[in-house]
Amino acid sequence: MDLTKLSAPFPIDRIEWRVGSTNKDKTRGMALAYIDARDVMARLDDVCGPENWQSRYPHANGKTCCDIGIKIDGEWVWKSNGAGDTDFEGQKGAFSDAFKRAAVLWGIGRYLYDIQSPWVEIEQAGRSFRITDSEFPKLRAALTRQVTHTREDQRDIDSATERWTENKAEWLTSAHTLQELQARWEKLQAVPNWKKFVEQTPELHQRLVQAKAHLETRLQGQAA
Repeated sequence: MDLTKLSAPFPIDRIEWRVGSTNKDKTRGMALAYIDARDVMARLDDVCGPENWQSRYPHANGKTCCDIGIKIDGEWVWKSNGAGDTDFEGQKGAFSDAFKRAAVLWGIGRYLYDIQSPWVEIEQAGRSFRITDSEFPKLRAALTRQVTHTREDQRDIDSATERWTENKAEWLTSAHTLQELQARWEKLQAVPNWKKFVEQTPELHQRLVQAKAHLETRLQGQAA
């Protein structure tokens, strides 16, 4: 399970837009990008497997909260967020909003918060407003640019994490005794963001575990 895949950008056609703040005469509004809760569920299924994640909805101080748990190395890890609710329809929306906000804590759709919310032309649709069709090509173009930058940034982060893992594996396997190896392993576990590294890059973490185990076996054989 590679949890870094949770934060991958969604296809452009899966991103939806709604109207946020408007001007006084209700002719222009801020375009806000969002994803559907079903796309979040599909992302969790694809990355974690349907059997390795779950959600629950406790209430806290009048707000609907969502906890999303992912099973990591046999243990459930939970992250939570919430949204307000009022009537029945509002409560249905609150469940969806709370679910998506909890998913952001796992990295799903987090990049959308970095997207600028441009002012666009809007028109009335019933009791609310919607973005005019002529604005969508510009919104999609802006989103494409943002996704491109996000992917480039992620590649840089992945490359740096890979190099760090290789360096630490070499450092671990240069130990000359079991005591020195154990001391280095404990020092490695004390580095900042170690828990985040283990949770988000389990394959790289496993590489370090295997390097340690291989040297441990060799040193034990030499001592026998």
